[in-house]
Amino acid sequence: MVENKIRLGVNIDHVATVRNARGGVYPDPVKAALLAQKAGADGVTAHLREDRRHIKDHDIERLMAELSIPLNFEMAATEEMLKIATRLRPASSCIVPEKREELTTEGGLDVVSNYNYLKEYVSKLNSAGVSVSLFIDPDVEQIKASKELGVDKVELHTGSYVDAEGSLKDVELERLSVGARFCNNVGLEVHAGHGLNYETVIAVARIPEFTEFNIGHFLMGEAIFVGLEKAILDMRILMDKGREVL
Repeated sequence: MVENKIRLGVNIDHVATVRNARGGVYPDPVKAALLAQKAGADGVTAHLREDRRHIKDHDIERLMAELSIPLNFEMAATEEMLKIATRLRPASSCIVPEKREELTTEGGLDVVSNYNYLKEYVSKLNSAGVSVSLFIDPDVEQIKASKELGVDKVELHTGSYVDAEGSLKDVELERLSVGARFCNNVGLEVHAGHGLNYETVIAVARIPEFTEFNIGHFLMGEAIFVGLEKAILDMRILMDKGREVL
């Protein structure tokens, strides 16, 4: 029996990326979200970027209207996104760093350097009833600052672990383990995300403090070959396999 089952949030951004390549309406990211829901996803993540390179405003509105599982609204800490989040009030928002020139989110949010701005920003989201998570590196100082901001959860950036090779793989996995344990010790719910795939998810699932994984790009890529439902089910099996050894 699997104990402390990890929740799976499925990021559907790159269905929108494919749609936007032709400028039409197909494939529909909301349809992908509903398929993920049917396959047993615990939540759906969508990142509304400043440049709208994939998810569009109307996608977020439709996701809010049609999903029966929680929507995790990824967003940069801008006034525009604050207005959208406080108007639509998704179940949760995850604040991420964002640069126009990046292909995907590179590294975690620098909470320490942006503490005063984020303090007020998080307060406004909380006042609107939106639960807030911060996407950060597994760094003790960033975790401490996140806790002091008043959030109740963080998502640790797993990209450095996924990309590491050789002995550095173990070093980065230990960083995640130490970071997750510290989060738990200070009372933060701890999630993980960025780049996780079939080869890397088991080891991260063995870290007992993690309660949720948010996975997108790999699942959408795998879905091309096996279908989205099977890709999600296979990922769930591996997540549970990692948790079984605890």
